[in-house]
Amino acid sequence: MPFQITISPELHAACPRFVGTAVLATFENSPHSDALWQEIDRFLDSYRSLLTIDSIKEMPSIQATRQAYKRLGKDPSRYRPSGEALVRRALQGKELYQIDTAVDLINLASIAYGYSIGGFDADKIQGESLCLGVGREGEPYEGIGRGPLNIASLPVYRDAVGGIGTPTSDHERTKLELSSRRLLAIVNGYDGNREQTTACAQYIQQLLKKYAASDGGELMQF
Repeated sequence: MPFQITISPELHAACPRFVGTAVLATFENSPHSDALWQEIDRFLDSYRSLLTIDSIKEMPSIQATRQAYKRLGKDPSRYRPSGEALVRRALQGKELYQIDTAVDLINLASIAYGYSIGGFDADKIQGESLCLGVGREGEPYEGIGRGPLNIASLPVYRDAVGGIGTPTSDHERTKLELSSRRLLAIVNGYDGNREQTTACAQYIQQLLKKYAASDGGELMQF
């Protein structure tokens, strides 16, 4: 069953151009996919031959996310959005982290398009709806691999229990694991480019079909 995803008035007021595109799909996760990593390596070789670290200044998807953080009162250099962090790592020539196939393919899509992408185990989400709002002072949040994270003034997706995802880090409670069977991936377009967020989501669908025994699932736009 699809999730209903909405945008709070508070977030909309600060980021009126925001558009989101999500993928909801069943899949089979694995610790590692040699074929996927061959594709990642080929992509990175081409990516690095065309772009430099200075190119980030000209990427609308990244710059719009940074501006959204600033409008909400958060320092994007201290709480770096994941899309920017991945692109920086790639363009600095550093190896990407290998997590598992689902997370690795989402990271590839994030680098390819520059968007911060939330990747959640859909079966761990409480309730049937998510709302994109703004983090509050003292709001508890456990970032994946980061421990307690101060999400005050960060964009945050909340389910019936609380926050599950920010552009800086997703929450431990809904993280993808090898046992996960339903993926909700959300492409966050603070640049307002519906065409590009849709293309990024469709790329995730293609990667799921190739490397995660999925039919690609369905797209949701909000």
